[in-house]
Amino acid sequence: MPTWGKILAEIQNELKNNNPAAFDTVRNKYLTELTNKTQRNTIIYASRWTTGDIPANIISITDEDLQAFMEAIHGLKGNKLDLILHTGGGSAEATDAIVTYLRQKFNDIRIIIPQAAMSAGTMLALAADEIVMGKHSFIGPIDPQFILNTQVGIQAVPAQAIMEQFRKAQKDCADNPKNLNSWLPMLSQYGPALLVQCQNQIDFGRDLVKTWLGSYMFKGEDGKKSEEISEFLSNHDNFKTHGKHISITQAKDIGLKIMDLESDQDLQEKVLSVFHATMHTLNTTAVKVICNQNGNAFIKQFQISLPRKQP
Repeated sequence: MPTWGKILAEIQNELKNNNPAAFDTVRNKYLTELTNKTQRNTIIYASRWTTGDIPANIISITDEDLQAFMEAIHGLKGNKLDLILHTGGGSAEATDAIVTYLRQKFNDIRIIIPQAAMSAGTMLALAADEIVMGKHSFIGPIDPQFILNTQVGIQAVPAQAIMEQFRKAQKDCADNPKNLNSWLPMLSQYGPALLVQCQNQIDFGRDLVKTWLGSYMFKGEDGKKSEEISEFLSNHDNFKTHGKHISITQAKDIGLKIMDLESDQDLQEKVLSVFHATMHTLNTTAVKVICNQNGNAFIKQFQISLPRKQP
């Protein structure tokens, strides 16, 4: 199998041969090899979210991605899709739109996770007929987060944690009215409608996933498993942190339909080759790549501003 280093050397060799599209050439080569094996359409959606050096709004799942998928789907034939997914998440509403679009185009969707698909990325994966994971693959909780401008800076706060904090404040102040002054600085950071918004977002994400699981992965079943899985993954108390990594073993224990990537060595090698080639692209000014086996690509660029050295 071409390793991360071997694929980098392949790209560098293309650059030495004055190929200005070296990254695209190598990535498309491995995408084509994967499609030739599976006889399924292949799209990779990957963003540079693990490095922590790109603003979240640039690399998150957003409505702009719908345009990207339109480009990646253009010209594809057949109703089967393998979507290789690597994302830290984003908008549940945008994810809903993407799933709606993909499901109008393809009857059979398999989502392959070479490393991690978290938060709204997990939601997108749960709209598949089957998820493919390896020992190195992870999904995460789907409880919503709110980006708040607090006294200690911009914070991503779980919706359920906000609601728990309000409930704790209510009980404490009811038992000890003098403690109200201690709670006011903290609670004043939240707008008056935030509690309602928190509950609405929790319900929205949970109900979306329940519907998708019942319509696709567990189609024809009684709905009990879809409800249990959506409830479990949307409950912040089950994980204590939004960034919890759920392994393939844990995903199976939850009841999800998971295929082991390692069960087909050739498939694993081809998937990881596509992933490595794409991650090399994301080590340039590209921060998000949505591309199909025919070379149709939407590549988002972002120039990182490095701090100036002091004289």
